[in-house]
Amino acid sequence: MPMHMGFRWYGEGNDKIKLSDIKQIPGVTSIVWALHHKMPGEIWEESEIAEVMDQLHAYGFNGDVVESVNVHDDIKIGKPTRDALIENYKQCIRNLSKFGVKVICYNFMPIFDWTRSNLFHEVGDGSTALFYEKGMIQDDYNAMAKYILDFTEKYNMSFPGWEPERMAKLDQLFKDYAGVDHEKLWANLKYFLEAIMPTCEECGMKMAIHMDDPPWDIFGLPRLLINAENIDRFLSMVDHPCNCLTLCSGSLNADPNNNVADIVRKHCDRIAFAHIRNVKHFDNGDFSEASHRDCDGETGILDILKAYHDCGFEGYIRPDHGRHLWDEGPGNVRPGYGLYDRALGIMYMLGVWDMLDKLAGKVTVANA
Repeated sequence: MPMHMGFRWYGEGNDKIKLSDIKQIPGVTSIVWALHHKMPGEIWEESEIAEVMDQLHAYGFNGDVVESVNVHDDIKIGKPTRDALIENYKQCIRNLSKFGVKVICYNFMPIFDWTRSNLFHEVGDGSTALFYEKGMIQDDYNAMAKYILDFTEKYNMSFPGWEPERMAKLDQLFKDYAGVDHEKLWANLKYFLEAIMPTCEECGMKMAIHMDDPPWDIFGLPRLLINAENIDRFLSMVDHPCNCLTLCSGSLNADPNNNVADIVRKHCDRIAFAHIRNVKHFDNGDFSEASHRDCDGETGILDILKAYHDCGFEGYIRPDHGRHLWDEGPGNVRPGYGLYDRALGIMYMLGVWDMLDKLAGKVTVANA
């Protein structure tokens, strides 16, 4: 089985799920991790990286994929301070590579890494899931931000991309981004990538950009990684083997016009990291996260997995946002990142993959 199954973990003291829990999920070999206390622009020190790696290795996991080393807003905006911040980013790449990290997931979304209107929307079977109500994401960014930040404060649970220190400057951030349109953001992304590619090549590091979530402009902020055409532009703009994708099926398929399987077949050699997430669409433009089972959403999970298998995908893959099941709820689970539904998603994906192996006459080898 050439692909590597991973599980996102937020770290000791920051995640109620333990490594010993994850160890019991068959097939998981990689922990997708990050130093979540580090602010964008800060250097990840070797001692901090070593501490996490020791924790992962104690349970037989690798830490090959980091999600995410966040990009400072000044780089996205194109401020004069960006060159010094890019130098810090290069040092993060060097330090991570010393500990065997092979893929860095990141995004280039202005201000908000992701947008939802309800973190615990009732799905109808007793579980809850992340939900996007189109009518609520209109002109007032403060209302949405207050909902998210009130939750993080009440339950002492910070979210990547929603750091309270950054969100405290939300109005100023919007002013700073006022002159950043799509083309300016494309130019700043190209500047960043061209600056770090020599370091990535030197370190054997793949930079894997995450799709924009959701894949359309919000609150007047431009979004770039939203469809097949823009993905083509991104990969050709800086055509380097270290310039790769974190192809997130759920982010892309929030727009039902996107065919993720087709993108996989076209760019499989440039996909370093795959997120498998299922989405249920509603006629009014709302959408909800769903179980990973193909028929529970409209993302085309089976077609996507078959595309990866047909292309001989050898990268890293993980279940993305799952529902909150059984006793999981506000205060005891990170929204979208419960234990049970992601474990079910892994078993579903591995079952599909094993059957595809069998049909192709391949022998599936259990992980040691």
